[in-house]
Amino acid sequence: MFNVDPNLIVECAASGGCEVIRAVVISLLIFLTLLTGFAYTTLLERRFIAFIQARLGPNRAGPFGLLFPIADAIKLFFKEDVTPTNADRIIFWMAPVLKVIPSIMVVAVVPLGPPLLIPWFDGLWYRVPLGLTDVNVGILFLLAWFSLGTYGIVLAGWASNNKYSMLGGLRASAQMVSYELSLGVSMSIPIIITGSMSLQTIIDSQASPSILGWYVFQNPVAAIILLVALLAEVNRAPFDLPEAEQELTAGYHTEYSGMKFALFFMAEYISMISVSVVAVALFFGGYHFILVDQFPILGPVVYAVKVILFLLGMIWLRATLPRIRYDRLMALGWKVLFPLALVAAGWTALAVLVGDAFGQAAGAVAWISGGVATVIVGAVMLQGRADDEAPSRFEQVQLEQRSLGFQLLGAVGVLLMVPVWLFNGTLRQLRNVQRAVRLDDSQSSGD
Repeated sequence: MFNVDPNLIVECAASGGCEVIRAVVISLLIFLTLLTGFAYTTLLERRFIAFIQARLGPNRAGPFGLLFPIADAIKLFFKEDVTPTNADRIIFWMAPVLKVIPSIMVVAVVPLGPPLLIPWFDGLWYRVPLGLTDVNVGILFLLAWFSLGTYGIVLAGWASNNKYSMLGGLRASAQMVSYELSLGVSMSIPIIITGSMSLQTIIDSQASPSILGWYVFQNPVAAIILLVALLAEVNRAPFDLPEAEQELTAGYHTEYSGMKFALFFMAEYISMISVSVVAVALFFGGYHFILVDQFPILGPVVYAVKVILFLLGMIWLRATLPRIRYDRLMALGWKVLFPLALVAAGWTALAVLVGDAFGQAAGAVAWISGGVATVIVGAVMLQGRADDEAPSRFEQVQLEQRSLGFQLLGAVGVLLMVPVWLFNGTLRQLRNVQRAVRLDDSQSSGD
């Protein structure tokens, strides 16, 4: 955008003072943006659901209800803070913090815009990255913090000394195990395509004059799996089983009130923003869009618009879909999403291999054929029984064993067991040889 002499451009990372100032400023901006975003995402949810249901929504506190989040903060700040008598107090107090911190840390490795050229008083121009840090294992960093977020829920349920809270914590842990697998496999798709786990590299590889360079168009099945898994990861409707009011009276945070409850409340909405940031970075082009390359200052604006669209999608799902039954939630994770994610990952690996070996045309054919095959596999997995009667336990087991998802998992299990069988066979032969040697020694000593 600026015609700047290249000799006057200094990389901010190469200047110690610039790097320190940049890290402090970016950290403050991320924290303040997430804090403000949490507050006004609650207002966005209430107003949007009211629009869907033909209601007015919040309209009393300030113009158009804009002061409603501030009124909520004041109410929660002065609300009585109660701790159960028999609760484990230290863990009970720490659990909300353990839930909030991972939801904030996720954004640390995601670049929120292209590097900007900023003039300074010394007459030089500094190229400043708009991400806090760019680590070469960014995907592993995201998965680690996603997993740690569940500890806050599980510890809150255990420390509350309440059976409903404990059940909510157990549900959250089981849900995390089932959907983390699908999440991890779907997040490996951009790694396979780019050959890097850096979020900066993944976003830059999606830069193109049109949106067809985004990975959602190369592997839409993996993008859908990622979105479903992230929705389950943050316990949003229809996957909010750890806090099901009808069954668990609010679940893991039943015994929380005051500012401790406010921290859980804040963590949920910050997590919504964080997972939207991650989804946009991995499959929806990050900050890339029309005119961003010519005007880099538009990068953060484009990123914010995409994140808001994802938030509206989550709110729309909450206003539309009912909470699904817990056994069906787990079945969806284990029997549908995980096998389908494995098929999508295999499709991507094969398409990349064919494209590297035989050229882009053959790679495009592999992408299309793999996508069609994956959609067919997904349709077979999702097909239901024609009759409305519930099958017996024996029929249900037989049906599960005939399903394609069950057969795929069985094939994966057989492949994983091959090294174990080889090791056991080798060990058995060595033992036979040892017995034969001992028998020969005993016979020779007897003679």
